[in-house]
Amino acid sequence: MASSPIEPQFFDSFDGTRIAWRELGEGRPVVLIHGYFSDAFTNWIRYGHAALIASRGFRVIMPDLRAHGSSAKPHDAASYPPDVLMHDGFALIEHLGLTEYDLAGYSLGGRTTVRMLANGATPRRAVLSGMGYQGIVHTAGRGSYFRHVLTNLGSFTRGSNEWLTEAFLKTTKGDPQALLRILDTFVDTPAEAVAAITTPTLVLTGVDDDDNGSGAELAEALVDGTFREIPGNHMSAVVKPELGREIADFLAA
Repeated sequence: MASSPIEPQFFDSFDGTRIAWRELGEGRPVVLIHGYFSDAFTNWIRYGHAALIASRGFRVIMPDLRAHGSSAKPHDAASYPPDVLMHDGFALIEHLGLTEYDLAGYSLGGRTTVRMLANGATPRRAVLSGMGYQGIVHTAGRGSYFRHVLTNLGSFTRGSNEWLTEAFLKTTKGDPQALLRILDTFVDTPAEAVAAITTPTLVLTGVDDDDNGSGAELAEALVDGTFREIPGNHMSAVVKPELGREIADFLAA
């Protein structure tokens, strides 16, 4: 596990919202996008994934999504138009002047990666981890679960899925009001748009993770999709060394 902090850097996104990112390593750029309620440190740095990927010759770039981590957490609805996370992703790539890069994400980060791929992003390779087909084509299903959690905090039975989700929110010191706004930004990616993605893509999910539907189905829907499973469910797969190892192996191939 990582112990020394990687200090964030900041830029103003397309609408002036302050977005943080962290970097580790040198070489080919790869942008890693974390999941909902999480942040770059928790998803990529804490359990060694970023260091492992960097050791394979990559410049690992890890933004904190809007309303997460060290990035701004505005509460106004105007700061959360549809697909805002996709637009922030493109803004970061433009800010850093990246022309050749790889792109990967976990959970919401995987969905954001798909939105970027479906709207003109041209990475050499992509990784969709913690994400299945239903989570791409029908975002409302998973969104309704998180909306229920965020609007009923403190009411869940200890040990329930909702209680565990709330506990994770507390560990990352999430802002419930800002995070609730993120749910309004979700955009479904139509099946035909998924089928039009030609980037070589690894779909990587925990063997017990069906939170966002089938990863195998998502890989099958892509022109050049590869499916891999690692130990764990949606929450526990993030701590497994296999996550960083599989991403590094695919990107370095």
